[in-house]
Amino acid sequence: MVNVSGHADILSRAAEFLKHGGKVAVCTVVERKGSGPSEVGSKMLVVEGGEVIGTIGGGECFERVLISESLQAIRDGRSKNLKFSFYGGAKEGELDTGLWCGGEMTIFADVMEPNPKLVLVGSGHIALPTYKIADLLGFETIVVDDNKDTLTRKRFPNAKLIYHRNFGAALKKVKGDKSTYVAIMHGEPKHDLISLRRFIKEETAYLGILGSRNKVAKLKNILRKDGVGEKKIERVRTPIGLEINARTPEEIAVSIAAELVKERRSSRG
Repeated sequence: MVNVSGHADILSRAAEFLKHGGKVAVCTVVERKGSGPSEVGSKMLVVEGGEVIGTIGGGECFERVLISESLQAIRDGRSKNLKFSFYGGAKEGELDTGLWCGGEMTIFADVMEPNPKLVLVGSGHIALPTYKIADLLGFETIVVDDNKDTLTRKRFPNAKLIYHRNFGAALKKVKGDKSTYVAIMHGEPKHDLISLRRFIKEETAYLGILGSRNKVAKLKNILRKDGVGEKKIERVRTPIGLEINARTPEEIAVSIAAELVKERRSSRG
């Protein structure tokens, strides 16, 4: 008999990991032929990093293979069916478990990733089309600024808006993690510097700044004088966006969104 309450706990824990930016694979037995260690519907949760919640049975040898395959699925960013043999050997397309139960079992490793968060620092004429494209791409967008005239619900209807007359205070309200992408596009050098100082030491998925090479070079030199390590400084993407000869705000927004997608997808490998 399948443990329904146990399933609820696994799904609840999966949601908790996703909430905090983690990636998981919910492993579910979807088919069993002959003898096998678990019934159809049995579940186990594998978290990136190797933490395991629940069990599908079959002993350490079998679950070691399942965990290894699930972690690879997480790294690839692709859910997949895993077919296991319990005949003391494996045919093509099957994974050998080392068990002799006399059956086969298919487990679906359902990879789940948190929705990526995009922090737009600034709410001006480039931030607006960037927000619109990011919204279509499924980013949960946060827009931070000290300009209440441009940071409005009408302009950014689906975003979380963070306003404060003190720009530094506004930035402190932003929580970043490894699924957070930060695009600095305020424009004022002092604001850009405050933003870089706020995010440079955080483990974000992406940190980019819009601006001329000359301005960004000066900002980086200030960070060096602050004592920021070169490795962290080199993480800053500049010029922001892919090179597509963009000129209008909308074209620049396309190049920025394209770079975000590239970074998100390539990071899986």
